[in-house]
Amino acid sequence: QVRLVESGGGLVQAGDSLRLSCAASGRTFSRSVMGWFRQAPGKQREFVASISWSGASTYYVDSVKGRFTISRNNAKSTVDLQMNRLKPEDTAVYYCAATVSGAANTALTHREEYSFWGRGTQVTVSS
Repeated sequence: QVRLVESGGGLVQAGDSLRLSCAASGRTFSRSVMGWFRQAPGKQREFVASISWSGASTYYVDSVKGRFTISRNNAKSTVDLQMNRLKPEDTAVYYCAATVSGAANTALTHREEYSFWGRGTQVTVSS
């Protein structure tokens, strides 16, 4: 079992930056693919970014490429999402997700592939 707790959300203006963090409990973090998803009001939850358990592979949705960076610290069991040049369309609840993977360099992009989820943190970007 993996428990995930997100933090770092808030209200910012367009162009600002935020850093989200996800703290994981459980003994399998170092072998878990980690992902960030988001859900805006009235929309489905969408993939944002993911990172393999080795940290060697990362994936991003096109809309955040060049602005967001996902990173992890296996010693601290944390995964972060650095979000720069935020836009109003980035407004959503952001969720951390995890799933154990046997492949060191696999990063997953579909929500159905993740077994564990946090409760989310709200990010609001005003124009």
